[in-house]
Amino acid sequence: MDRDIRTVDDVLNLLDGLFAPGADRWTDGGADWWDGFYADRDKPVPFFVAKPDENLVSYVERGLLPAGGRALDLGCGPGRNSLYLASLGYDVDAVDLSPTAIAWAGERAGEAGAGNIRFTCGDAFKGAAPDGPYDLIYDSGCFHHLPPHRRVSYLALLERALAPGGHFALTAFAAGEGGMGSELPDADFYRRGRLEGGLAYTEESLRTIFADATNPNGLTAIDLRRMRSEPADSPAFGESFLWTALFRRG
Repeated sequence: MDRDIRTVDDVLNLLDGLFAPGADRWTDGGADWWDGFYADRDKPVPFFVAKPDENLVSYVERGLLPAGGRALDLGCGPGRNSLYLASLGYDVDAVDLSPTAIAWAGERAGEAGAGNIRFTCGDAFKGAAPDGPYDLIYDSGCFHHLPPHRRVSYLALLERALAPGGHFALTAFAAGEGGMGSELPDADFYRRGRLEGGLAYTEESLRTIFADATNPNGLTAIDLRRMRSEPADSPAFGESFLWTALFRRG
């Protein structure tokens, strides 16, 4: 008989266990799946390109982000956004579950001569991500692979690591026409024991999760829109099946 639930972490770990092991994309247990995903660098995955997200470039060009500082890249993959931020003078910590992705990112950084990026392999929510404070936390495609209960861990990381006045930006699967990801209600994922490849979000749901107008230290929405599709010869990556969002703390 188990009666050992005493903390929030105990509850979160219990809920993790309601998913089939093969569904895990968010803990160290999912690293092997991501290694397999990144193993073939030549397969036609849109975001394997060595280009930053168009929304991130847009934020910089419009003066919505500071010119430099400390940045955390959550789920950095092969490091394309980390490299862009480093080129702007940011001191970057980049975290990913996959050793294969981290190795690829390190190779790209070496080729670019980017010495101001620290790549870490591990679970950002269990110690792999330094506490900060960060002037920018950027997430391109990590958040939508979390099960609903791990939003609690995600918000706790932002609360711990984002500096007052700092910015948080992400891309996530968009619900609706042309979107990607599952639009099932949160409870259904626990009944099925899997995440259907990722969760889709609406503008309203992203505002509800992240923007808290009642909290003076909370996040204020600055820019929410669909990502713009970019042609193959563009210097930036863009696909319209993603939402982009930018928030400012405090």
